[in-house]
Amino acid sequence: MPVPVLAVANQKGGVGKTTTSVNLSACLAKQGRSVLLIDLDAQANATSGLGLEKLEGGSVYRPLLSDGTLAERVKPTAIQGLSVIASELDLCGAEVELARAEDYLNRLRRALEPLRSGNSYDLILLDCPPSLGILTLNAFAASDHLLVPLQCEYFALEGVAMITRILNQVRDTGINPHLSLLGIVMTMFDGRTRLSQNVVGEVRQHFGDKVFETVIPRTTRLAEAPSFGKPIITYDPYSAGAAAYEVLATEVAQRLGLKASS
Repeated sequence: MPVPVLAVANQKGGVGKTTTSVNLSACLAKQGRSVLLIDLDAQANATSGLGLEKLEGGSVYRPLLSDGTLAERVKPTAIQGLSVIASELDLCGAEVELARAEDYLNRLRRALEPLRSGNSYDLILLDCPPSLGILTLNAFAASDHLLVPLQCEYFALEGVAMITRILNQVRDTGINPHLSLLGIVMTMFDGRTRLSQNVVGEVRQHFGDKVFETVIPRTTRLAEAPSFGKPIITYDPYSAGAAAYEVLATEVAQRLGLKASS
């Protein structure tokens, strides 16, 4: 069986997408799995959030243009079991360069094939840019599943409606007929406000069991962790944020059918 690929995406910025990518992958690794996180965002927040430097030539950019392989760019992290392909500023040019390339929507899928067919990883996770540009569409074309972080605010449903529409287009046009919505995770939840509670209730009403049971709280410790280059489970392992992402990792593993490695 090929290694499953999970894209974490929302075209709206500031919804906890990269926070979820970093902390979910770290928690899955902590639970005994081998995880590869690929930072597809030119802002490189997932890269710096794991304490890694942005190195020239270290991103997916050149492999997407058939120059080198993704395997050559895999770097270890301080978390046992978690590896990363970092981002860098050259990804800003990828949208333009890929648009000129032949079969540009399937470049990432082809580049990932050697990693998917090997036995090195239990899961490949893609941190997508906060847009629906060519890199995000490449991620959709290359992935088996989509995870959508959704902020607890009233514009949230508009964002997920757009993602759902694009997902259906990717399937219906044959770009990736097997892409499925793994789930929606509610982020930045403030239990003291009626707004957060109402939004979660409304999203659950619309999407039912596609919404994860786990809700990610809005906490200062979660916001601080990236500036120290650490996921929350190493920055503050006994915090509410760490507990939430550990439970989310268990939910995600169950939905994907992942078993913990020995």
